[in-house]
Amino acid sequence: MTRRGFLKGLLATVLAGLFVSAYGFFIEPAMRLRVQRWRIRRADWPADKPLRIAVIADIHAGEPHVPRRRIRQVVRRTNALGADLIVILGDLPAGHRFVTAPVPEAEVAAILGELTAPLGVHAVLGNHDWWEDRDAQARGTGPTRAGLAMEQNGIPVLENRAVELANGIWLAGLGDQLALLRGADGIKGVDDLDATLAQVPEGAPAILLAHEPDIFPKVPARIALTLSGHTHGGQFRLFGYSPVVPSRFGNRYAYGPVEEDGRHLVVSGGIGCSIVPVRFGVTPEITVIELSA
Repeated sequence: MTRRGFLKGLLATVLAGLFVSAYGFFIEPAMRLRVQRWRIRRADWPADKPLRIAVIADIHAGEPHVPRRRIRQVVRRTNALGADLIVILGDLPAGHRFVTAPVPEAEVAAILGELTAPLGVHAVLGNHDWWEDRDAQARGTGPTRAGLAMEQNGIPVLENRAVELANGIWLAGLGDQLALLRGADGIKGVDDLDATLAQVPEGAPAILLAHEPDIFPKVPARIALTLSGHTHGGQFRLFGYSPVVPSRFGNRYAYGPVEEDGRHLVVSGGIGCSIVPVRFGVTPEITVIELSA
């Protein structure tokens, strides 16, 4: 290789590295937003109750990546999708230190309060809704600021609670599985799957909201669909693989639809970031699921 060829190669490598860095830090996490659609069919789902669900997960609000205008953009696009049901899968706070200005949970919830759907808007809490709330951590119990803020803006928070929607479908929400940071005792959840599902009548069509997907192996087959977030698709994903996924199952439940033994899970890639504000190959998304027989 000639000296000129080496220098050209080096320059190309440096420029490519700068582009990837700029894209991963500034363009994909802060500027791009897509609607990701999945279709789930179950033979036992009521034929007369096809359902379109819009999912908003892991907002992680905070300047400069997820400012107030970004959340308003998410709300406008979600409302325009014509979903029957909108669900919010937790994690309103930023969850990382690269924040130039915080967006308080109360303001995030006020914007989310503009969401509307015929079957309502419902939410569960995520680990950062708990971890960023020092008072809740000190008490070892809720309510959390995020939960109160959503309730005050007309968004029911389902914590180990199930409700029947107007069309006869049941929606169950699980308490967070990583809620309490207990120091030397490790992390303790506030989830109670058995008690949550006991509220759903046997044979009723039902959907489960669970912030972390790791509960999925324990979800019984009678639950038609489990919806989760938390992983952000790994935040860095190439050729369907994420090197780091915040799940004890690794890539198994990192992103998208999963079917196991006739049971269905969809993991949303979410909106924001945690730990570091980087996304590459996992464009921020509003997830839409078409559930039918």
